[in-house]
Amino acid sequence: MDLPAVPPDQKPKRSRFLRFVILVSGWFFIVLGILGLFLPILQGILFLAIGAYLLSLESPMARRFIERMRRRYPRLGATFDTARDRAAHILHRINAKFR
Repeated sequence: MDLPAVPPDQKPKRSRFLRFVILVSGWFFIVLGILGLFLPILQGILFLAIGAYLLSLESPMARRFIERMRRRYPRLGATFDTARDRAAHILHRINAKFR
């Protein structure tokens, strides 16, 4: 399942705080994924995919990166789908906590 191309004028309206939380958590998962590539106890690829998905919610460049990786490595699509589901769960918990 591909990420929908969202024009900038149709992006969901998020508060500045929620945008900040999304970006910080996206970069946190990217760093955790990089560590996971070298440490055997962490799933590096999954954390990288979660971080990329979170960043793609706010960054068109990250969205294009995910689509390019999906086209180049089709088997990674399942990893991105799992990451999207986990990230959506994380965002749902954040939304519930700060409302």
